[in-house]
Amino acid sequence: MQYSPKDMLRYAVSLKKDDFIIGDVFALRENEDTYNVGWHFNKRFEGKGFACEAAAGLLDYLFREAGARRIYGFVEDDNIRSKRLCERLGMRREGCFKEFVTFVNNPDGSPKYEDTCVYAILEKEWNTIRQW
Repeated sequence: MQYSPKDMLRYAVSLKKDDFIIGDVFALRENEDTYNVGWHFNKRFEGKGFACEAAAGLLDYLFREAGARRIYGFVEDDNIRSKRLCERLGMRREGCFKEFVTFVNNPDGSPKYEDTCVYAILEKEWNTIRQW
């Protein structure tokens, strides 16, 4: 699939005290109302709530401002923290692909295959759990 810049959002996540960048969150618009989301964080800052706050903000923006109806993300099956984060955000596990091609190659350049799960949430579900 080809993406244009208007189909991509990527935000750096930084500490308030010194603007040190600790990670990022991103979204790719798949069609008019469906987005694929993800995040990357420095390991030193995992488990401190930063990813949850940033990801929740991204999902809220996509649902409230960007017209998203469905948001989903791919998570490697052994990435326990990201799976928990998806669940904390209200996303449900929809399935798992065996030996799915990942975005990262092996050191020799060959494709890397990992079991990868899909988590998703609908706008109506988000509105039910996120009563701001």
